[in-house]
Amino acid sequence: MRYAVQWLRSLVFVGQMYVMLPVIGLLYMPGAILSRKGAVRGCKAYCNWVRWTARWMVGLRTEVRGTPPDGQVLIASKHQSFLDILLIYSELPAGRFIMKREILWTPVVGLYGMRIGCVAVNRGKRGAAIKKMVQDVARGAQKPGQLIIYAQGTRVAPGVKAPYKIGVGVLYEQMGVTCVPAATNVGVFWPKRGIYRRPGVAVVEFLEPIEAGLGKEAFMARLEGEIETASDALLHEAGFAVDERT
Repeated sequence: MRYAVQWLRSLVFVGQMYVMLPVIGLLYMPGAILSRKGAVRGCKAYCNWVRWTARWMVGLRTEVRGTPPDGQVLIASKHQSFLDILLIYSELPAGRFIMKREILWTPVVGLYGMRIGCVAVNRGKRGAAIKKMVQDVARGAQKPGQLIIYAQGTRVAPGVKAPYKIGVGVLYEQMGVTCVPAATNVGVFWPKRGIYRRPGVAVVEFLEPIEAGLGKEAFMARLEGEIETASDALLHEAGFAVDERT
């Protein structure tokens, strides 16, 4: 019975979340068209709306730990569900994502993605895709802010291992900037797929920065080690049996 009630609460929450996406998007649209700051305000309004409604509708509290960076940095994060996108963006002054090119054609979301300076990439042949990504990032280098990339390239459920993509190492090397790793446990409460939202505390944690200048291989090893260790600790805190991961 308790599960059924929580599932129904989750259904209502998810429904209103998707209804409010175009509502908030259209409300802030004039400002978003006029300036990047206007688009940022609209994006943050939606992030904050979802965080607020998740708390009282499904009992899911959200927490961001560590120090969100405010300079010109690369953020390499674990990605488990849509929720970590919202948590990371809501805490940054000028975040922009490396995102799939298909998202550009999504109503409302695509426009805001372009306006805040996201970099759209194709999922094609790895070498060509990485080269194009580096070129597109360089082309938008004059846009200030924090460039966010998901180190494994896609959402990875808790308990599942997936390789870290070399693209994050290439960007770190080419951009010559500090990288801030980010760990999370949000997938325990907000899954990659499905309606059910589990009550609890979903966390994104900004870790200690990795300064520029490491070799690509050394950087990749350190990045994966730090993110996975911190994410495992957060999973354990959330009651997930880390030793069951496959």
